[in-house]
Amino acid sequence: MEHLCGQLTFWPNLTLHSDRPDLPECFQLSVLPWAPCIYLWAVSPLYILYLKRNSRGYIMMSILNRIKTVLGLILWIVCWTDLFSSFHEMNQNQPKPPIYFVTPLIVGMTMLLATFLIQFERLKGVQSSGVLFIFWTISVLCAIVPFRSKIMHANQENGVGDKLRFTTFYIYFGLTLLELILSCFNEKPPLFSSVATDPNVCPETTAGFLSKMTFWWFTSMAIKGYKSPLENKDLWSLNKQDSSELVVPNLLNEWEVEKSKAQSEQSVKEQATFTKTGAETNHVGGGPEEAEVLLSKQKESRKPSFLWALLRAFGPYFLIGSAFKLLQDLITFVNPQLLRMLIDFTKDKHAPLWWGYALAFLMFGTSLLQTLILHQHFQYCFVTGMRLRSGIIGAIYRKSLVITNEAKRSSTVGEVVNLMSVDAQRFMDLTTFLNMLWSAPLQIILALFFLWQNLGPSVLAGVAVMVLLIPFNAFIAMKTRTYQVEQMKYKDDRIKLMNEILNGIKVLKLYAWEVSFKEKILQIRQKELNVLRKTAYLSALSTMAWTSAPFLVALTTFAVFVTVKKENILDAERAFVSLSLFNILRFPLNMLPQVISSIVQASVSLKRIQDFLSHPELDPESVDRRNNTSEYAVTVVNGKFAWAKQDQPTLDNINVMVPQGSLLAVVGHVGCGKTSLVSALLGEMEKLEGQISIRGSVAYVPQQAWIQNCTLRDNILFGRPYVEHKYRCVLEACALTPDLEVLPGGDQTEIGEKGINLSGGQRQRVSLARALYSESDVYLLDDPLSAVDAHVAKHIFDKVIGPEGVLKEKTRILVTHGISFLPQVDNILVLVDGRVSEMGSYQELLKQNGAFAEFLRNYSLEDIIEDDEVTLSLVDEEEDFPDDALSNHADMVDNEPVVNEARRQFMRQISIMSNDPENPKKMSRRRRCSERKHSEPPAEKKEQKVDKLIQAETTETGRVKFKVYWEYMKAVGPLLSLFICFLYGCQSAAAIGANFWLSEWTNDAENNRTQENMEMRVGVYAALGISQGVLVMFSSFTLALGKIQGSRKLHQALLDNKFHTPQSFFDTTPIGRIINRFSKDIYVIDEVLPSTVLMFLGTFFASVSTMIVIICSTPIFALVIGPLALIYFFVQRFYVATSRQLKRLESVSRSPIYSHFSETITGTSVIRAYGRNAAFVLLSDMKVDENQKSYYPGIVSNRWLGVRIEFIGNCIVLFAALFAAVGRDKLSPGLVGLSVSYALQVTMSLNWMVRMTSDLESNIVAVERVKEYSETQTEAPWVVQDKRPPPDWPPEGNVEFVDYSVRYREGLDLVLRNISLKVKGGEKIGIVGRTGAGKSSMTLCLFRLLEAADGEIVIDDVKISEIGLHDLRSKLTIIPQEPVLFSGSLRMNLDPFDKYSDEELWKALEQSHLKKFVSNQSAKLDLECSEGGENLSVGQRQLVCLARALLRKTRILVLDEATAAVDLETDDLIQSTIRTQFEDCTVFTIAHRLNTIMDYTRVLVLDKGQIAEFDTPVNLIAQKGIFFGMAKDAGLA
Repeated sequence: MEHLCGQLTFWPNLTLHSDRPDLPECFQLSVLPWAPCIYLWAVSPLYILYLKRNSRGYIMMSILNRIKTVLGLILWIVCWTDLFSSFHEMNQNQPKPPIYFVTPLIVGMTMLLATFLIQFERLKGVQSSGVLFIFWTISVLCAIVPFRSKIMHANQENGVGDKLRFTTFYIYFGLTLLELILSCFNEKPPLFSSVATDPNVCPETTAGFLSKMTFWWFTSMAIKGYKSPLENKDLWSLNKQDSSELVVPNLLNEWEVEKSKAQSEQSVKEQATFTKTGAETNHVGGGPEEAEVLLSKQKESRKPSFLWALLRAFGPYFLIGSAFKLLQDLITFVNPQLLRMLIDFTKDKHAPLWWGYALAFLMFGTSLLQTLILHQHFQYCFVTGMRLRSGIIGAIYRKSLVITNEAKRSSTVGEVVNLMSVDAQRFMDLTTFLNMLWSAPLQIILALFFLWQNLGPSVLAGVAVMVLLIPFNAFIAMKTRTYQVEQMKYKDDRIKLMNEILNGIKVLKLYAWEVSFKEKILQIRQKELNVLRKTAYLSALSTMAWTSAPFLVALTTFAVFVTVKKENILDAERAFVSLSLFNILRFPLNMLPQVISSIVQASVSLKRIQDFLSHPELDPESVDRRNNTSEYAVTVVNGKFAWAKQDQPTLDNINVMVPQGSLLAVVGHVGCGKTSLVSALLGEMEKLEGQISIRGSVAYVPQQAWIQNCTLRDNILFGRPYVEHKYRCVLEACALTPDLEVLPGGDQTEIGEKGINLSGGQRQRVSLARALYSESDVYLLDDPLSAVDAHVAKHIFDKVIGPEGVLKEKTRILVTHGISFLPQVDNILVLVDGRVSEMGSYQELLKQNGAFAEFLRNYSLEDIIEDDEVTLSLVDEEEDFPDDALSNHADMVDNEPVVNEARRQFMRQISIMSNDPENPKKMSRRRRCSERKHSEPPAEKKEQKVDKLIQAETTETGRVKFKVYWEYMKAVGPLLSLFICFLYGCQSAAAIGANFWLSEWTNDAENNRTQENMEMRVGVYAALGISQGVLVMFSSFTLALGKIQGSRKLHQALLDNKFHTPQSFFDTTPIGRIINRFSKDIYVIDEVLPSTVLMFLGTFFASVSTMIVIICSTPIFALVIGPLALIYFFVQRFYVATSRQLKRLESVSRSPIYSHFSETITGTSVIRAYGRNAAFVLLSDMKVDENQKSYYPGIVSNRWLGVRIEFIGNCIVLFAALFAAVGRDKLSPGLVGLSVSYALQVTMSLNWMVRMTSDLESNIVAVERVKEYSETQTEAPWVVQDKRPPPDWPPEGNVEFVDYSVRYREGLDLVLRNISLKVKGGEKIGIVGRTGAGKSSMTLCLFRLLEAADGEIVIDDVKISEIGLHDLRSKLTIIPQEPVLFSGSLRMNLDPFDKYSDEELWKALEQSHLKKFVSNQSAKLDLECSEGGENLSVGQRQLVCLARALLRKTRILVLDEATAAVDLETDDLIQSTIRTQFEDCTVFTIAHRLNTIMDYTRVLVLDKGQIAEFDTPVNLIAQKGIFFGMAKDAGLA
């Protein structure tokens, strides 16, 4: 410096201790101007490189840009004016020191560089530059010192010495300030950027540097969300670089690289092994075996690592975040040092006052910087997490479209959906913590280093305490984990049972079994609550450890420090600086175990994802699709196929030639490989040998129709353009036109998941229409006629498939069971056990008298039934909808449109009634069906069409009412709630007390009284601290008790209400929505809500106690609290309103990703056959992006909040320090340390408090939702004490309807009108009528599932409306239409109340023809039935229902005849059993097959809810009325 500055001083001693501080001239001329220059020259090479790589387009010259450039040039001229004046002075022989040449030169060059950057950025499309902004800021800050000192000198010397440099400096200062101001503004967006084209672009892309750092650009959404709840249309579109179209290919490319690397390594290694073993075999006998062993070892050596692919795809971006984190970690440790200086300053009464101000503002500055940097780090991490999730979901989706069937078998749909939802989510969560892996140890090392400086070796005592707490916390975490697993098990059991109960609620009501099932639920719930209680106690312990840890550490350290040496004095700076360092330590120590467990979980997920992505893929070359010109459209030569490589081949030695344009039928017994043949032609099977070729495009109709959840029209178009004429023809051919007329929205009707609101036949026809519309060359039809009824099948064959059909020019391969069509086909292929047994035309095969002839003989016996029966047994395989084949039978009796009319009516009721954002589709299938059968007759008035199945559930928007909090407090217990708050208050008081005591103790050092009362100081400090820990534990325990209490009450109320709710409620509310209350909402009340309350109370009291402490030490602080609290309140309201709605939008848009995915997996073969892979991939990407679109603002809202709240916290630090500096005369150093160290912690509490308020508001909604469903209207009481009928009622079984009318719900039309009839005991009554005539309603009225509108029913002189429901229902018996079984033992299904002995049960089983089946099972009566009785066939389930009826054996039996479920054989069994066993009972049968009731005493014919005819069957046929017409249709008259 001597050489540069000459005689000018560089750093004299008197600068800092005067009241008018100034920096020496040499320092002002060298270091200050050089600082910004060094920065800019260091950064710009990297920055220019970055801009070269990432060009965003080109920005037009703007006024702003011109001004900036001109100012830059003027600055350069100003600097060089100085330079030239120095030369000039040299010529004048007034030599200046070299610094006068060097500095202007350097600064001038830097200004040129800055000007160049301004233009370069414009060319590369940078709208606002961070690099230059920082440069101008540093320049201005460095110029402030000379600015002040020059004026001071001028005042002292009465005039300016060096006028030229004085002027140029102020010009320079003014211009840099201008540049700084201008660089805050944004340039226009680049030409041709997305900003111009996208209507709803994210403001982040155009946001300036400052706006990006403070997340100011988000404010517009926060305000919008505060004014009115956000909707989807308010969300910004996703940034290009976060969208799936960029992220997924990027990841997949890296994965491909990884795979090819692994393969090449593999092959190199294999070659090496071969050469080695080859060389050795000459000497050693056992060569080949060794080679084998070696090879098998090599095989396992290297799998492609998905982790590397992820790191290469997302690592670089993530590293930027890590760099921010490093910076933030280092800055964290500045504040404790500043605190030390501040305490020193208050001790030293002679220090100039500006030191205090400077320290206060430095503290504020470092905190602010730390805030900004930390949130940038979070932003980078979260965005990486978001991209990871998009990438992983995209990769899994793409893979699932091409994996082989073998691989598909190893992972179920549920597992793969889990990969998407759970495992991808885990990665996303991990990215936010991942940096803690290196940052935590770094923070710990730094903190210990500073502590050692402060307190010496005594620190080790404190660290020992911390380290000891880690295993304690780890133990608690382990225990909690095991309890959680146990609790999940109970929860799953409870939900599963609940789901079954709700699915079969109608049956429970009919049998009066509610009490038994309620007991079962409550037993499970009790176990669940017991586990919850244990978990709660554990968490109370861990809360105590977490709260007391910093205190215990401080206590041990200070105690050891004071007792080790006599000279060790605990003064304020030591104590409070150590405290603030301990507080820094607390976070990484607690995070480390969490991060490690997260990493373990993520590594499990990684392995699962990697395994899935490494599955073998289908070979696209297995089917030769090239257009070779032979007359055969499909050829298979020596084909041998298996479903998996190592399986037995399913098809062997297949040779098929199908000429162009011919129709080939494939027939054979069940399981002989017909479907496999079709799959082989599609390339879905492993080709072991042989070759297949297909000419042209393929259309495929699978055996089980695959229907998407979109409109009917989209299902048929399947991505092809809509052509009106062609589309109409297709509908006509597939007999879909009549169906469209009755669907509520025509072809725009939304079809539910798996085609739930179409009948089996309709689904199959839609699937066929899709094939027809695709206009392909080859049609593979896998038994499309089985699901439709006979006359529709005939129509379709004639119009579409047959020789006269639309497809007569095309090549068709038809798998069929329908014999009637075989004479019309060109060729028939007969398969037997996976081999072609014969092939030829119908006539040829008949002559050969081989397998085919036999096949015909078997079937033609049943050919009469063929039309109705065979078709049915096949529909049933679809198991989605056993009753849906209702339409088939209905077709025999009446025409289809009426059914659909009924269905439409019902759909309309549903859509009017219901709503649920979480799962609008999970409507119970069963209920749809049961409802449909007894919906009112076609309403006269046309209501407006409703397209959607189910409307959205009413979500609460806006603030949660106080009443809801009160409801929760009532459930917990109002006194207990107050007591909890009181305990929290006490614990805060104890903490404040301990810290005040510490500050008193440190003041002893000032007065040199440290030794005499040391024991007392340590003792009281310990007592206060430990009492705080104990209070924390108590408050956590009481909170735990309270939460269990609250959970129990709320669940009990919900359960009681749901069992007492009338049937109509279940008919109009999707089960998913009720289950949601029992699973999600109860889970929130059990686990999430209490922990939120705990955190909320904790942070609330922490924030309040900070305020109290600061106000106690510096009362003037009270003035500032008002404005800060106001800002805080506003930010919090804005945030809570916006983020709550964003969370809702995010969860609503999440489920479509998974439902679309599971839908895709079930339909992969169809998607592949039509070659629609790419379209579906796009669709999935769109859904993911749609979800990320609401997730991204959600992340940013947290950053936005964080920056604002921490700013308030930083202001609190600033004012605490300022007021401490101002009032240092009155304050002891201990109090200063206390109030400032409290202020340094407050940001954390404030931040969490807002989060917790927001979470509390989101979660308390669960209470509201549970409450809403526990207060729905209930049905009549189960038992009316003073009206109980005698135990042997009804003795006779006489039933009388007196002028009886009924409707389903208020406001709907009557279903039965003025019915009057008398039935004597023991009569057998058949009830018939068209669909919707009110047949089922009759039975529901007897059981009072429907309450009378007027009139009444009398059974043996007792009016049924007066007695309790259970008394009534337990005295009647019904065999319901769909057999409902519950999971549990068979005994439980027959006799849930354990009323009957084993003998009685066996007798009932014998009479219901189940004895043989049950006694063959190893478990006998304890045979476990799976959910819905899936492990019994439908016929067996029907027989179980019969056994139930036989056990109850009441005087009145109602038989709602099953339509589709039962084969004729079972039906006959049931009928004969009823005739023998219920001879003396009154029997009502709702008949669909007239032959069952031809021998009944009387038949009741209903029409539009009124009695049309009522007489003996013989008389009715003679009358030639409605009944005669039906009998004639059925071939009985």
